[in-house]
Amino acid sequence: MSNEIVIHTQILAWWLIGSRRIATEARRVLENAPAVYVPPCSLHKMTLKVRKGRWPKMEPYAPHLDRICVTNGFKIAPYTARMAMLAGTLEWDHPGPFDRMIGVTALEMGMALVSSDEAFNMLDGTLGWRGRIWISAFS
Repeated sequence: MSNEIVIHTQILAWWLIGSRRIATEARRVLENAPAVYVPPCSLHKMTLKVRKGRWPKMEPYAPHLDRICVTNGFKIAPYTARMAMLAGTLEWDHPGPFDRMIGVTALEMGMALVSSDEAFNMLDGTLGWRGRIWISAFS
């Protein structure tokens, strides 16, 4: 299993604002991973919410998210046609398109996902899924 990881949108946001909401174990993994990948759809989701006025804390970051990610040592994950098709067809009872794309990014890259969202646990047992990393918030 790769020690490289994929991060969920909320974790990226918390990282950028320096939030203490990132669980201790998750923070340790983020700090020690040889590579941390950000799914491109996370940038889409964040900028969309900022544009609609639904995420004011991210407003200062939105115009430059791609560069900010790189400056923070993160890499932008690929998102291929195969990933898009898998996100649409994956047997997973989760209707959210962004989370489906994030889950498939981690799945196809063979990496664990750092996320506080327990919905990703429903992917346990899916071929290629490396799991969700999160012990508990505020630990």
